[in-house]
Amino acid sequence: MSDFVIPTPVQAAVPVASGGLFPVRRIFCVGRNYAAHAREMGHDPDREAPFFFCKPADSVLTGGRDMPYPTMTQDLHHEMELVVALGAGGSDIPEAEALAKVWGYAAGLDMTRRDLQNEAKKAGRPWDMAKGFDDSAPIGLLVPASALPNPTKGKIELKVNGVVRQTSDLSMLIWSIAETISYLSGLVKLEAGDLIYSGTPEGVAAVKRGDIMEGFVEGVGTISTKIV
Repeated sequence: MSDFVIPTPVQAAVPVASGGLFPVRRIFCVGRNYAAHAREMGHDPDREAPFFFCKPADSVLTGGRDMPYPTMTQDLHHEMELVVALGAGGSDIPEAEALAKVWGYAAGLDMTRRDLQNEAKKAGRPWDMAKGFDDSAPIGLLVPASALPNPTKGKIELKVNGVVRQTSDLSMLIWSIAETISYLSGLVKLEAGDLIYSGTPEGVAAVKRGDIMEGFVEGVGTISTKIV
């Protein structure tokens, strides 16, 4: 008999390429982690340490399912990213030990209600409702880290309706995956099940109903979803 007074919420999870499900605990996202994207958003990437925002665990959208166009926005933007899934955690993780905490990688999208984000920025308010809405974290199959080398380089790209919108290389990350994990673990204690969206390259732009987004991270995997 459970002591909970309401039914236990369904555990958010991401399918694994080799089978099974990866349970999602928390989702952390790195802001402005590609220099060109930082500049297109009006910032100097050489002057800031990494910063983070969060999405709810149940905002993951898996299996290539359609993404409903969210409410309260007229300016929905795509942000193509490499996603890191942690199989272990800790506090103040040394950079040299950070990659040993990684369980796997995936291609993902950090979807953003840009008009709400811009309003929040102007008012000095949090970004939560601009970033953390329902289905705002589409993600492809997770590939175990044991099946691929540490992805420090390789193309990352997103097409919308067959036209390239974003393209760059993982080597262009300002903060590497190991550096990001180490720094974030100094702010919060990381745990198995945490996902880290590692930042998006330049070329972010709006999508509308009917658009098909197809992205990939070289050596990692793909992501595909249609806006409906």
